[in-house]
This record gives sequence, structure tokens and C-alpha cells, in this order.
Amino acid sequence: MFYASADQWLRAPQKRIMLYGMSGLGKTHLANLLRDNGDWFHYSVDYRIGTRYMGEFIADNFKREAMKVPLLRELLLTDSVYISSNITFDNLAPLSTYLGKPGDPSLGGLPFQDYMIRQEQHRVAEVAALSDTEHFIARAEALYGYANFVCDTGGSICEVIDPDNPADPLMTELSKHLLPVWISGSDAHTQALIKRFDRAPKPMYYQPAFLRAAWHDYQTETGLSECQINPDTFVRWTYARALAHRAPRYAAMARNWGITVRAEDVAQVQTPEEFIALIAAQLPE
Repeated sequence: MFYASADQWLRAPQKRIMLYGMSGLGKTHLANLLRDNGDWFHYSVDYRIGTRYMGEFIADNFKREAMKVPLLRELLLTDSVYISSNITFDNLAPLSTYLGKPGDPSLGGLPFQDYMIRQEQHRVAEVAALSDTEHFIARAEALYGYANFVCDTGGSICEVIDPDNPADPLMTELSKHLLPVWISGSDAHTQALIKRFDRAPKPMYYQPAFLRAAWHDYQTETGLSECQINPDTFVRWTYARALAHRAPRYAAMARNWGITVRAEDVAQVQTPEEFIALIAAQLPE
């Protein structure tokens, strides 16, 4: 591991960590806390995806919809208006909206093949954004003088690497520069995440083989054709499966490259010092 012991971590003048796990368990809470209250640079992988690597796809999708409105079409064709996303660390809606959901077009659904194209765009972008981590570690220190660095990953990191391969190229490279930290939830957290998702289902990235199997199984189970499927109902049905699919992948990442902290302990962290102590408690003495 990047830090071989708790003592090495506590004494390190430069603390570098990568947070991963399901969305809703505290990754961004911790990253915001460290950024706002300590000498930490916050690198958001999802923000990087939505700006550097998928910003043009997102803006073009907005323009495509605007071109359907006669007034906006005329203004766009004469360069009289400017359309872009206002994506932020705390509002990634433009990215998730672009990813979309498959199903009935009258309910906002995408054809499944178009949906899969967008999923692949996200995979490529996520790998690129994760690969940029080393660059941002150096940039944060050289340009802004930040000694400490927190990489706030998306929940789908476990889908774009091979967690069971200790020689996975991307994770091997990342672990040379920081300490991967899995925020692990309990069964109660899982149920809470499912209930939250049921209230507001949002698009996500899924591993292609998992997604194709889910799409096939859902059609077989319901007897519905692609154009009959309610997009929100499908992604709700898929989400619980995704949690079960991802849990062992996260655990394998922790075994091979990092450490695990519990979501209930993360929720108690109020200061950078408490976070540093939490990490130290999980490292060898």
C-alpha cells in the first residue's frame, strides 16, 4: 500500500487518498469536508468526466433538443444564444441526464443501442479521468500549493477495472500515488440506498455484460418490448442488482490495493483531524 503503516500515514507531509464506494455513503461528504476545512485538494472524477471528457456530448444533446423548438433553432443557427451545462461538484445532473435510461421514448427513454453507446462513452471517459489523477496530484501542489489530495471517485470505478487482478494496470498505477479507501455500507445502508433510489431513480454507468443481462432478464420477466418499458421502472429494478454486483468488486479492490472504512464511522467524521485518525486506525501499526 502507499502507506505501509499508521505511523507512516500520520507522519506523512503529503496525505493522498482515493475514496470509492456506492454513491450516498459519504465520499463527497468527506471530500467537501477536507477541502473546506483543511489543506486538501479535491479532485472529483465525475466532474472531470462531465467537463473535460463528456462536456461536448452533453452540450450537443442540449442543442439537439433545442433545435426542435423553432425559436431556439433560429437563434442557434445564427449564433444568437449559447448553450452549455452548468455542472458542478455538487450538481452532476447534466452528466446523468445525458447518460439517460432505456425504454419508452414517450417517457423519455432511449433506444437500448443508443443507451449502450452513451454507456461506452462514459466508460472511456471514466478511465481517462481516473488516469488524470497523477497529473492533478502534481498540479495541485505545483500550482496551488496543496500538500494533501483527495480523489473523489464515482460509484462505477469497480466496473472499469478488473478488481480481482492484482496487476490491473489502472489500479496498480493509481495505488502508486495514493491510498484507495473503500467506504463500506451495512445491510441497513443498502436498504436505505434502494429506498432513496426508488424515490428519485437516476441514470448510472453499468458494466456492459451486467447491463445486457439485466435488460434481457427484465424483458423476459415482464414480457415487455423495448418501447413498452418504463425507463424509471427498469433502472429501479436494476439498481438492487447493481448493489449486489458491485459489493464483492469493491471488497476485492480493498484487498488488493487499499483499506476499508465503515460508512457509519465516516458519518461521524466532522474534522480533517478525525478523518486522519479514522484512516490511521485501519492501517497496520
